[in-house]
Amino acid sequence: MTLCYGSCQSWTQICHFNANINPMKKTHRLKNDSNNNITVQKFATKTKASSSKRFKNKQKSKEYSKPISESEENLPIPQINTTLIAFLDKNPILSRNFYQIDALDLAPRLLGKFLRRDDVVLQITEVEAYRPNDSACHGRFGKTARTAPVFGPGGHAYVYLCYGLHMMLNVVADKEEAGAAVLIRSCAPIYGLGTIQQRRGLKTEKPVLLAGPGKVGQALGLSTEWSSHALYTAGGLELLDGPEPEHILVGPRVGIEYALPEHVNALWRFAIADSSWISAPKKTLRPL
Repeated sequence: MTLCYGSCQSWTQICHFNANINPMKKTHRLKNDSNNNITVQKFATKTKASSSKRFKNKQKSKEYSKPISESEENLPIPQINTTLIAFLDKNPILSRNFYQIDALDLAPRLLGKFLRRDDVVLQITEVEAYRPNDSACHGRFGKTARTAPVFGPGGHAYVYLCYGLHMMLNVVADKEEAGAAVLIRSCAPIYGLGTIQQRRGLKTEKPVLLAGPGKVGQALGLSTEWSSHALYTAGGLELLDGPEPEHILVGPRVGIEYALPEHVNALWRFAIADSSWISAPKKTLRPL
């Protein structure tokens, strides 16, 4: 897997060039030579005077203007990550119809897909499904101010704060009012490793960087304000198409001991079989 450290603000906005070139052009030729000479002479003189004035103003501005700080004066010129641009062209944003299915069907389909926010791109490696009438799903309490996003239409984000520490990203599934979602448990870094490490406060390239739902939320710089954000629209947080994994692991979900036995034991946790970017416990996972 290739880790790229560049950045690109938007794939529709690549680069803008501003060329301040204003050549003097002769627009037409008069029949009368004397009039023509006078006309050209006046035009050239006016242009020269105007250019001289602009030059003096520019020199004056440059002479008296000072950089805000020495560090700002020495800022490097932003580089265009052409590799990321090509990647985004190859992996388009998933349409809203992709999410309009049962959370149990959506969960394995999300494996291998990509989450993108600015210069950070993560590949989804582990998920958990939460369905309607599921005693482990937040929807079991009905619609509240906190859980309202999970009852929205499929394809939106549902971000909640866990234990007052971790931002947990969920992808809302199914039709509106269904109250179902898929928790993103783990990811692998694809682009923006430096930004990920900075947000995580951890200088490593090992799975501990993103193996866990709270780590994913932190790496993407999420807050609860991202709830109800449409993942199928360009800009902000996006969900991109990606390759389907050849082999998938399944197992019971993590940390839902409070749920009914049939839901505790349900094999609604999914992970890419050949990926090391999977959270603990791994022993409860088995081939599908």
